[in-house]
Amino acid sequence: MKPIINKNDAETTRVADGEHFEASMSHLATAVGAKQIGANVTTVPPGKAAFPLHHHYANEEHFYVLSGVGKVRIGAQVHAIKPGDYIYSAPGGPEHAHQMINTGHEDLVYLAISTKQLPEVVGYPDSGKTGVRITPELDGRFLIEDANRNTVTYWDGEDGARVADIAG
Repeated sequence: MKPIINKNDAETTRVADGEHFEASMSHLATAVGAKQIGANVTTVPPGKAAFPLHHHYANEEHFYVLSGVGKVRIGAQVHAIKPGDYIYSAPGGPEHAHQMINTGHEDLVYLAISTKQLPEVVGYPDSGKTGVRITPELDGRFLIEDANRNTVTYWDGEDGARVADIAG
């Protein structure tokens, strides 16, 4: 595997949902064999965000704005961003939630770099849900509404019958 790739030769995927979310991502790190660090160039059209406001409990993310302008939400704060800005998002709770929004008239383009710790737990404060990813593939993830958290206990459904059978 060649340890170098040009962005123009990278596999690019598009994400979109409704009127607020849209982006394309050119995948760089996986194309050169990286295992522990992910990197892509994300392009967000005017008036859109690539992803909902979210925070990672295991992974940190770094962003470097290449072109365009926008705003980044970090926790309860909103900051203007422009080319040359570097943004760090630490792992942790809702105070580390982040989202980049293109507020300009041209594409917002940024380099996104992150660790790739699994399993990963991701919180979505705006929609009140939590996601858990156990494999790199999308089908290795599940989401739960935060309202359903703690609706069962550790011992629910564990009647001990199997233990009794074995103990005899």
